[in-house]
Formats: sequence, structure tokens, C-alpha cells
Amino acid sequence: MNLLEGPPAVVAAGVDVFSAALRAQGAEVTDVDWRPPAFGDPGDLAALALDPRRAAANRTAVERVLAAGSRLVDVRPARETLGLPDRTLLHSGPPLTWEAASGPMRGALIGACLFEGWASTVEDAEALLASGGVALDPCHHHSAVGPMAGVTSPSMWTWCLEDPVNGGRAYCNLNEGLGKVLRMGAFGEEVLTRLAWMRDVLGPLLARAVRSMAEPLDVKAVLAQMLQMGDEGHNRNRAGSLMALRELAPALVALDAPSADVAAALRFIGGNEHFFLNLGMPTAKLAMDAARDVPGSTLVTVLSRNGTEFGVQTAGTGDRWFTGPAQTPVGLFLGDYGPEDANPDIGDSAIMETYGVGGFAMAAAPAIVRFVGGTVPDALATTERMYQLTLAENPAMAIPVLGFRGAPTGIDVLAVARTGWLPQINTGMAGRVAGTGQVGAGLVQPPRECFEQALAALAQEARAATAA
Repeated sequence: MNLLEGPPAVVAAGVDVFSAALRAQGAEVTDVDWRPPAFGDPGDLAALALDPRRAAANRTAVERVLAAGSRLVDVRPARETLGLPDRTLLHSGPPLTWEAASGPMRGALIGACLFEGWASTVEDAEALLASGGVALDPCHHHSAVGPMAGVTSPSMWTWCLEDPVNGGRAYCNLNEGLGKVLRMGAFGEEVLTRLAWMRDVLGPLLARAVRSMAEPLDVKAVLAQMLQMGDEGHNRNRAGSLMALRELAPALVALDAPSADVAAALRFIGGNEHFFLNLGMPTAKLAMDAARDVPGSTLVTVLSRNGTEFGVQTAGTGDRWFTGPAQTPVGLFLGDYGPEDANPDIGDSAIMETYGVGGFAMAAAPAIVRFVGGTVPDALATTERMYQLTLAENPAMAIPVLGFRGAPTGIDVLAVARTGWLPQINTGMAGRVAGTGQVGAGLVQPPRECFEQALAALAQEARAATAA
């Protein structure tokens, strides 16, 4: 109340010149020795900051990310696209064993064994998996991605996307919808029945429709348009799913196929708000894979979780994983579910944030807060903060409310370490107990350990390069 009645008293944190200037004017100044909450070894930070390769390497990596395109060129079973042999399952996140798998991951693996006919009962499936009779491997090791548990088996149909600029390919299975679904760890009769219909009816129809289209679907263009229609590309895909339906429907209707099957396919796609997610994820995967193996680059190419661990990869360290314990999202719950029912973070879908959409583009989709929690100002502030962690703005992914500013793209390990801020991810939540399915959606961040390890590894590479 007396602020203007006496001489000012100033508390200063930062450059000494400000304090000196105030003192010269007779002001009382108290200096506070404060620095941003950086983490990591100071020597590693210095080595990375002074790496003469870094600026050019990051420029190269970012240019590849921004230039990458995405076209839908085919739909085929995973045994063909990914070369999956019998008794092999892919999963989300970094490498995982059955013993370390969380409830929803175990549920999805069990369901896949039942779906493929490798086991006839839940108990048989558990015994088969525990014995090592089924090989487990991350989707990311096969140029693929999978939402939530991400479990992909040989008989599941996959989207096949191609980058016309860099020539890469990326893959993802088909989205089952919401609720009790395999990717959320459910494996009941309704789940297996739906998967069988997708294998026998939906997949073959989509394959024929996609191959009959005069021009491949430009998935990157759809993703860009979504952001101008209220989606953010991770947990809100309403506009994108409708646009995908608009593009696929004429080809589906024109097929020489039973009308009941075509109608069922159109109903399924139209009723699945997350149908587009499984096209958006490989689009982001294509872009981030284009930036792989750029020596000296501190750009993050993968953020991924398997329900037990969170994994990070960078352009400068190739396929090496940096892991830490997966965190449990904080958000909104379905029905009577609560925080005690939620499993730690899971899924490859954080590839969307790695690309600069999803949680990084929440400002484009303020309505997302009604699904994941928080407020509209929170959504705007999150996107603004993510600009401080990234190397570029993606002009193709424009955010209307920010004056069509490009989405913050290219997470920089050095910027994360310097600021102490962690990337923001919005995500679904699977039930902790196998077979439960989805229990909610919320917000989560990677564990700091992932970035500490990445920082140390990149610094070691920088020192080696300098010594050479």
C-alpha cells in the first residue's frame, strides 16, 4: 500500500549492470544470486555449447524435418510391411521384457497372442510370453509407431506412408477407437471380435481403396489443416479424421464389394474420432527419421514410452536410447476411475510432440483442455513455453491464435538442460490393471534423467570430435 510513498527498494537477479545503474540513481538494491534451473554436468553443458559442429548440424537436421512430406501409398499386413515373422510382436517405447511390462502392455501382448491364435486362453498366452516364446521388439526399430501399448502383430493391417522428399517410409497399425481396445490393454471378446473384423473386412477394403486413388493422400497437408480447425494432432483428431473420411469415402464406395461391408467401414471411420492419429504418427515419424544420424546435432528425434520406461533418441546419437522411469499423467478421468487406476505413461504417440504438434500446439486446440485438463490460458502458455525448447518454427503447422506462427519444432537437448523445462505431452491414460482399457487422459512430461543421459552422451561425442 505504501509502494509510492517512499524510495524504491529493488531486488535484482541477473546482470550486474542493472544493479549498478539503479544504485547510481540512489536506489536501494538487493542482489540475488539466481540462475535458471539448469541441470546436467556444467562441463557437459560447456562442451556441447562450444561444439563447433552444433549450429550447422542442427540447421541440417531441422531443414530435413521441415522439408519432409508424407503420402499414404498403401495398406498392408504387418508381416509384409515390417517383415514380421510368426511369434513376433512389436510394442511402443524403448526395449522391454515381459517381466518388466506394465499391466496395459501385458494386456495388449496377451490380446495379440489370442488374436493371432498362438494361445487359446489368457493363461496360455501368459505362459507363452513368460517363456520367451514370443519375441518382443520396439516399433521404432522397424520404422513404425504404435499408440499406447503399440502392440502390432503379423496379421494386423498397417498404413504405409512415404516421404517424397527424403524417400523414407513409416508404418502404423489401424486405430481401433476409444474405450476397451487392445492398445489400452484390453483383451476381452469385444476387443478380439473388432480386431478380427479389422483384419478380415476393414483392412482389405482400405487397401483396395488406397490403391485405387488417382493421387496418394497428402497426410502432411491434412495435419496442417487440422491445426487450423481446432485439432492439435495428438489427443484431438476430430477434424483430421473427418478429412481422412472425406478423402477415402469415394474410393471405398466405388469398390466392387458388399455394400454392408462398405457401410460398416464408413460407420466405423466416421464414429472414430482418433482414426487419423494412426496416420499422423507415421507422418511425424517420417519427418523425425529424416533427421537421424546428423553428427553434432542436439535435436531430439524420438520421445516414446512403454508404460515402464520413457525413452529419448537424438539426431547426434542415432539409435541409442536414453531412458528413465515413465511418469503417471495428471488429468481427467472417465466414469469412476481415479489417479490410483492410471498406469504410468505409455505409447509412441509422443512422436507428435517430437514433431512439434500435440502438446506443443495446444494453443491451436484450446478445447483440448476439456479432455486432458487445465485451462485455455494453460494451453496458450504451454505452446509459448515450448518455443524456448525448440530450434525452429514449422511454417507448415501454423497456429491461428498466435497469428499463424509456426508450431515450435525440433526439441533441443541443450535448451532443455539450460532452462530446466521439460517437453509437454498430452496423452491418453490406460488402466494400471491388464484388461481395463482407457481410464482417462491428461498431461505428462518426460523424466529429467532421459535428457541428462542424452546431454552426457552428446557432450562425449563433442569432445571426441574436438580431439580428433
